[in-house]
Amino acid sequence: MHAQIVLFDGFDPLDVIASYEVLYAGGTASGGAVSVELVSAEGPREVVSGTGGLALRATAGLDPGRAGLILVPGASGRVGEPGEVPDQDMGAGEWRQDEFVPVLLGRTLTTGLPTLLKAAVANPEVTTAAVCGGSLVLAMAGLLEGRHATTHHLGLDMLDATGVHAVHARVVDDGDLVTGAGVTSGLDLSLYLLEREVGPRIAHAVEELFAHERRGTVWRHQGPSPAGL
Repeated sequence: MHAQIVLFDGFDPLDVIASYEVLYAGGTASGGAVSVELVSAEGPREVVSGTGGLALRATAGLDPGRAGLILVPGASGRVGEPGEVPDQDMGAGEWRQDEFVPVLLGRTLTTGLPTLLKAAVANPEVTTAAVCGGSLVLAMAGLLEGRHATTHHLGLDMLDATGVHAVHARVVDDGDLVTGAGVTSGLDLSLYLLEREVGPRIAHAVEELFAHERRGTVWRHQGPSPAGL
């Protein structure tokens, strides 16, 4: 399985690094069955996160035609109070370190990323994954209507408003769409993907390596509906 982790201006570093390390370690533990790279819609470039100007380098452009996994992270920035309107008087491609998270996520829609993600979602050989606000990027691009997904708990209402069946769970498996909640859920999401795609023994070995135990039940739209709870 080849994994492409998407970088965009203002991304959340933990969303990216947690997933990258888990998947990279999975590749080592599986003898090369998993590979992972950082990509961007624009191609190879330095991409600045929303956390203190920390930059990571995308080594390639996002390729929606390549079989495997494409993972979209969330953004890191200010969380606005209800009714607060962020400053949007900025040109395309511009942003600031104290920007609001919804603005950073929304700004991805002005790039080439939505078109590439649309092609990825339509590719039957691609599993699309997202951590935290990455689910909102996909939803705002109109790619998740009618699907089951999760995001950071502060964004569940926004996810629901886009026509998504928002689920309050740490990891949600909706077939070729797998999503994680808040930032640290990137660890659980990636470990689950290793288990699902490569096998539980590999996932368990990586879990032990990082001294991290996955939390909660992976939600799937299966089985009887709960009643009386």
